[in-house]
Amino acid sequence: MASILSTSHLSSSLMILILVMVSLFVSSTCSSRGTLKSLNNQFSAAVEDGFRINIRHVDSKGNYSKLELLQRGMERGKHRLARLSSLATSSDNDSVQSPLHAGNGEFLMNIAIGTPSTSYLAIMDTGSDLIWTQCKPCVECYKQPTPIFDPTQSSSFSKISCSSKLCKALTNSHCNDGCGYMYAYGDYSTTQGVMGSETFTFGDVPVPNIGFGCGNDNEGSGFTQGGGLVGLGRGPLSLVSQLGTGKFSYCLTSIEDSKTSSLLFGSLASSANTNGVPVTTPLIQNPSQPSFYYLSLEGITVGSTRLPIEKSTFALKEDGSGGLIIDSGTTITYLEDTAFKLVKKAFKDQINLPLADGDSTGLDLCFSLPSDTSEIGVPKLLFHFDGADLDLPADNYMIADSTMGLMCLAMGGSNGMSIIGNVQQQNTLVLHDLEKQTMSFTSTKCDQL
Repeated sequence: MASILSTSHLSSSLMILILVMVSLFVSSTCSSRGTLKSLNNQFSAAVEDGFRINIRHVDSKGNYSKLELLQRGMERGKHRLARLSSLATSSDNDSVQSPLHAGNGEFLMNIAIGTPSTSYLAIMDTGSDLIWTQCKPCVECYKQPTPIFDPTQSSSFSKISCSSKLCKALTNSHCNDGCGYMYAYGDYSTTQGVMGSETFTFGDVPVPNIGFGCGNDNEGSGFTQGGGLVGLGRGPLSLVSQLGTGKFSYCLTSIEDSKTSSLLFGSLASSANTNGVPVTTPLIQNPSQPSFYYLSLEGITVGSTRLPIEKSTFALKEDGSGGLIIDSGTTITYLEDTAFKLVKKAFKDQINLPLADGDSTGLDLCFSLPSDTSEIGVPKLLFHFDGADLDLPADNYMIADSTMGLMCLAMGGSNGMSIIGNVQQQNTLVLHDLEKQTMSFTSTKCDQL
């Protein structure tokens, strides 16, 4: 009898223990689901209202003059121009063997990753798609200004499976313990590691389930200003594609302004408080480089003169060469050389100032500033896109330096691809609408947005 009572008592205790464990499991699961639901609700509300991320120029913390800022950006930009031009004409076989992406950029964004979150600076790049950050344990990591992300310390990190859409979107991946990736950039900097899913926080908006590269082998000198990169291209791996907002915009303050610029997502991207009237042009797709934002530039006016530029000058060719892209990571505008020579001549003819030697600046056309003149009139510059005329403010193409006594045209020539750089985009809300496949420009005081 005693034995039966003991067994019965044990059974009851075991049953109670099982019920407690089940209760705890259900409670934990509900709690996790509740947390995830809360994050999704916060994100849904943020998408509905739109949200903002502050960005700043990579040289904003340095004590540089406007011309020095331009020169530093141009030094980075000339390499980027060469890379972008070569990427667009890479053959399909070359792309499979050694896929290259634009990489680098001119603007940094402060974001956070994980639970609890770790803040880091990331380079914003409209010329590539992958989001990635350096991760522990490092096989090879460059020195970054913030702590390196440790996925083992985050409760919201998980590896992405090899069968996922994001893994399949990678040009170069392998399957081992999750989806392994390797991403190479035009300067042959590389990042490789495992694709993960994680909660990213932009400003005060947490966004769950963002796919990113958790890189533990990162080589090259192109990324040392940040702890990784956020791709904003047109492909499925990019932040804008993963957010599913369909659109984003940025508004860049003047290059010498210490105030931050804005990166906007969701409804705020197109409804930001601007006083200007937007002009809109279609986006063009280049199968050789589907991530780039190509536009149809049909002509250029300097002053009151429409320049005799053949319409085909900026056309995208069948082999993927030529064409014109808009890029936040290139500093000045580079125009196909025959067109640039016409622009250069027009400014020479219409500005009544002596020419100056601009070799020290790295720019092709400079004028001597008179010492007794505080304001110089310059001809208007208009870019005629398909369906949209973009009238640029003088500060967006003429850079004056009174200490050097110079005023220079912030543009250059290129062979092949043309690029609208970020100096020409200053104080303009640039809206990328991936749903409508359009781009819009609105004159805006970006420091007041």
